[in-house]
Amino acid sequence: MDIPAARFETRLARDASDIAAAQRLRYRVFVAELGGGGPGVDHARGLETDAFDPYCEHLLLFDRARDGDQVVGVYRLLDGPGAARVGHFYSEGEYDLTPLKRSGRRLLELGRSCLDKRYRGGAGMMHLWMALADVVQQRGIEILFGVASFHGTDVAAMAEPLAQLRQAHLAPEEIRPRSLVYQSMDLWPPEKINRTRAMLAVPALIKAYLRLGGHVGDGAFVDHAFNTIDVCLVLDTARMTERQRTRYSRGLHNI
Repeated sequence: MDIPAARFETRLARDASDIAAAQRLRYRVFVAELGGGGPGVDHARGLETDAFDPYCEHLLLFDRARDGDQVVGVYRLLDGPGAARVGHFYSEGEYDLTPLKRSGRRLLELGRSCLDKRYRGGAGMMHLWMALADVVQQRGIEILFGVASFHGTDVAAMAEPLAQLRQAHLAPEEIRPRSLVYQSMDLWPPEKINRTRAMLAVPALIKAYLRLGGHVGDGAFVDHAFNTIDVCLVLDTARMTERQRTRYSRGLHNI
C-alpha cells in the first residue's frame, strides 16, 4: 500500500493507552489474522498481551491521517535491565541464550513485530527500522536478537527454507542460541537445496535481518500456541559491513 510518508510518526509508547493500542494491533495480526492464541489473549477486548509487556518499551508507528486507531506498526523492545526485572528475556522460553548473556555485550531483544496488513510492503517498516536504528545508536546496543516466525507448524513444509537458513546463516558459536525443545533445521540435503526456491519461502522480516548480516540460532522451535515455527535471529552490530550499516540506518527500503 503506497501511503505518503508525511502521514507517519514513530515514537515509544508513553502511557497505558499507547500500550493498549499496540496490543490491539497485535491481536488483529497474531490472533485474528494468523490464528495465534495463548493465555494473554483477551477476545472480549481484542487484546494480545503477556507478562513481559509492563517491562518492555513499545516502539509504535502511527498513521496520523487514519481514522480511528492510528497505531499501524509495533516493535517491542526489552533490554538487559528490563529482562532482569521480569526475570528473563522472552526468547528464553524457547532458546538457551547463555552464549549471548555471557558475551558481556549490550543486548536488546526485539519481539512482537507486526504491521497492519494494509501497510506491508511499503514505507511503514522503513520508518520503524529508522526509529529502531536511532535507539540502537543512542544506547550503544551491540547485539540485537529475538525470535521470528514462519506461519504454521508443519515442519516438513518448511524443511528446505529451514535447511537453507542453517546452511548459510548459522550464528557464530560464541553468540549462538540453541532451541530448548530442539527441532533440527538440518532437514534437506545441502547439495539439493534450491536457494532461490528456499528463500522465497522465508518471511520478509527474517530476510531483512539476513541482508544486514544477521544469523540464526541452532534449531527451530515449534510454537503451537502461536501457530508458528520460530527461529532465533541474532544481529551483531560489530560484524555489520559499512554497506549493511548504511542500509540499516536508511530503514531497509526493500524490506
